[in-house]
Amino acid sequence: MKRLASYMKKYMWFYILGLLMMLSSLALDMFNPRLIGAIVDRVIIGGEAHLFSKIIMALIVITVLRAVFGYIKQYFFDCSAAKVIIKLRQDMFEHIQKLSFSYFDKTNTGELMSRIKDDTENILNAISFGIMLSIEQGLYIIIATVILFVLSWKLALLTVLVLPALAYFVFKLERKVGEIHGKISDQRAALNTTAQENIAGVRLVKAFARERFEITKFLRKNRHNYRLNMEQAKVWGRYFPRIEFLSNFIVVIVVTIGGFLVIGDEISLGTLVAFSNYIFMLIWPMRMAGWLTNVIAQCYASVKKVEKIFEEQPEIKNPLNPVKPEEFKGHVVFKNVSFKYNEIPVLKNINIDAKPGSTIAVMGVTGSGKTSLINLIGRFYDVSEGSVLIDGIDVRDMDLKFLRSKISIVMQDVFLFSDSIRENICFGVDEVSDKKLNGMSRNILDEKLITVSKDAKAYDFISKMPQKFDTVVGERGVRLSGGQKQRISIARAFMKDAKILILDDATSALDIETEQEIQKALEKYRDVTKFIIAHRISAVKNADEILIFEDGEIVERGKHQELLDLKGRYYETYLNQLGKMTLYDKEEVI
Repeated sequence: MKRLASYMKKYMWFYILGLLMMLSSLALDMFNPRLIGAIVDRVIIGGEAHLFSKIIMALIVITVLRAVFGYIKQYFFDCSAAKVIIKLRQDMFEHIQKLSFSYFDKTNTGELMSRIKDDTENILNAISFGIMLSIEQGLYIIIATVILFVLSWKLALLTVLVLPALAYFVFKLERKVGEIHGKISDQRAALNTTAQENIAGVRLVKAFARERFEITKFLRKNRHNYRLNMEQAKVWGRYFPRIEFLSNFIVVIVVTIGGFLVIGDEISLGTLVAFSNYIFMLIWPMRMAGWLTNVIAQCYASVKKVEKIFEEQPEIKNPLNPVKPEEFKGHVVFKNVSFKYNEIPVLKNINIDAKPGSTIAVMGVTGSGKTSLINLIGRFYDVSEGSVLIDGIDVRDMDLKFLRSKISIVMQDVFLFSDSIRENICFGVDEVSDKKLNGMSRNILDEKLITVSKDAKAYDFISKMPQKFDTVVGERGVRLSGGQKQRISIARAFMKDAKILILDDATSALDIETEQEIQKALEKYRDVTKFIIAHRISAVKNADEILIFEDGEIVERGKHQELLDLKGRYYETYLNQLGKMTLYDKEEVI
């Protein structure tokens, strides 16, 4: 709640002005019952007909002014609340962006979406009208109570005696609803995750004819959500009728006892009418209390869930005195590196010396630690033992943003944004919409865009599209084939102009000919240190050093011919992929 209060404090003047309008409107409203009472006592009973038009005019003026003040009040409260939520969502999104890979390994996308959207909506409802109405209704209760005692202390005392019972049920309702709403919020996040996963993977679901299974799975989540909502409804059903009964009981008692007081000439009929109107200034806040407590309870539950995200701290942080070397060559050294994930050993005593411009190829079965290895270069995770050095500097001592700006990567799981091909390829460059990008003019940018697309063998299919580079690829590149997405991803990596290039199984969806053409294009990037993870011999045979991983360890290393001469695991892979042949023929098949 402290974080939310700090946001609201920034727009305190909006709340103060809104509060002043609220007080003005409330003060005017206090005159209405007295004026109505005056009509009864002085106009109807007293016969002072000349006062009728004046009182009616006063009521009209009060009504108009209350409408004006109410509009201004609502504007200031809504405006300030909107600014607070914009700031909250922005800071939450920025904080999520700072979190490490390990956080996203254990957190569902649907849950984060629920926090950013649903929970901030609950907070918005509370700070825009929930809190405002609570303050307003609280003031109504206080002021109306004072006026009631002034009008008739006997009736007022009778009214106040019923209020503790009413308050008891209101607070009971608030506590119960708050507990259940926390469960509903968690279940809603799980429901969102299920829906998001199934909609994103709808093609796979249809391909395996699993629609009924997925519908049943969603139905189970939805039923659980239904049961929680029914549990909340039962709480409302248990307590709200009691609140309603006590509220209406007060009116019955006041009218009954007040009637006897009027007959006994202790109060006038106009006073009883005014008193009855002021009673509603107590009743309506009490009737709204259940709804308002629900809004506040939802807000409180949502604030705790949002705060939980802010409490998450990135495991990978910038050092206190980050290093930004003036010259970045891309000399990568793994020095006695070991890495554990969730206390499970993934890499063991790895030593690699990748000199600037060299190509290091990594092969091995699935789960042997290949991707974990390259994740340590960009410091997506930190080593458990040893160190990863770039140009002699430990990556843990480098400025994180600077380090990652010098690394270009094609990930195993290709991700494209639902945007144009141009925007996707230029993702590693600053805003494409600017006239100049890192000192690069639009014409030069377009020329480079074409060059890298040709290097990635993507230009041919892009040029055949209706809008060419401005073609929108759809969500996650759904309108493209797997090979097309990989080639755009490779073009994006080339476009960044980084000193370290990482290709994690980047050509798995491509045919051999296209793969070989991209391998030839890679030769143009002589001053770039390249790490290539692949399963095909054709993708790694020209590397300066080939590393064979098994169970997180390097079991073989060397050049293509050296490993063939060794007749070990690399040799077996060679035979499996290409069949038995003369290994020492000068003209190799690949």
